[in-house]
Amino acid sequence: MRLPDPAFWRGKRVLLTGHTGFKGGWAAIWLTRMGAEVTGLALAPDQTPSLFELADVENLVDSHIADLREPAAVEAVLGGRNFDLVLHMAAQPIVRTSVEDPVGTFAANVMGTAHLLQALRGRTGLKAMLVVTSDKVYANDEAGRPFAEADPLGGKDPYSASKAAAEIVTASFARSFFEKEGVAVGTARGGNVIGGGDFSRDRLVADIVRAARAGEAVVLRHPEATRPWQHVLDCLAAYFVLLERLASDPATPRAVNFGPRPGGPQVTVGELASLAVEALGAKPWVHRPDPASLEAKALAVDTSLARRALGFESRLDGPAAVSLTMDWYRRQGVGESARALCEEQIGLYESDR
Repeated sequence: MRLPDPAFWRGKRVLLTGHTGFKGGWAAIWLTRMGAEVTGLALAPDQTPSLFELADVENLVDSHIADLREPAAVEAVLGGRNFDLVLHMAAQPIVRTSVEDPVGTFAANVMGTAHLLQALRGRTGLKAMLVVTSDKVYANDEAGRPFAEADPLGGKDPYSASKAAAEIVTASFARSFFEKEGVAVGTARGGNVIGGGDFSRDRLVADIVRAARAGEAVVLRHPEATRPWQHVLDCLAAYFVLLERLASDPATPRAVNFGPRPGGPQVTVGELASLAVEALGAKPWVHRPDPASLEAKALAVDTSLARRALGFESRLDGPAAVSLTMDWYRRQGVGESARALCEEQIGLYESDR
């Protein structure tokens, strides 16, 4: 399986949006570890604690706090800067938040993407951009079959619809502007990412960790639901490999699904929670149904294009991803350095070439 190539990233000027978030923090640590010169653009962290603060990400990158919903703020940060590569991860990522604030979610995920793409037009030296959307961009009929990249886009909740719209916005900017400039623009469709350092509201693993540390039982809304769980290291490795290919091979697909290790066991929400509470020595979870929930009951993606076109597939199945994640939280909870834990797990992942 192909892994990110440190020689490719060494010295590259990378714009990373969303560096104050969970995945963005891990991305900043890994990219700088490979020698990239990273500029971060994001809102201030909305988690307490946050990986951004725990791992001192601010001092790893050229960090800028700005709101992508404000075009003038984006222009002010980017100014005359030029970049080789762009990884756009900033977003409003929570389904339940999107139901509470649909307009704000569309503003962040659709117009934020449009403002960024507009600001990046005509940049000297830009080779490729990757916009991260979601595995929820598909029109989900709840049939349980894995979605392939050619399937219709949709989204019954505002988050999913906003990410499907971001796909359309990205493709339109690519065809209208960037392809003419020789800049390859792609999208990565994945989600349900787990790993150490996520303290977001309404995320399963973060909720489990908070409950365990408070001596409480976590409440599950849909324990029977299935999701394509993916560890953050597999997820980021996929993004990096796709960006490498976009920058070097014009035949690279422009939209690619990423998900868990093929052939691994399908893990329900309840099964993942059971593995997690056992690893943490926490109280068993309890079920409290939410009849008003818009969340899909079944979700899976077909990742065969990533294997064929990129030589990439995830290394960790659901149980292995949970084990690695809980090891991070357990050790961080007793005082180990968050940055050191991230560096250690990245190193172990890289060493298995």
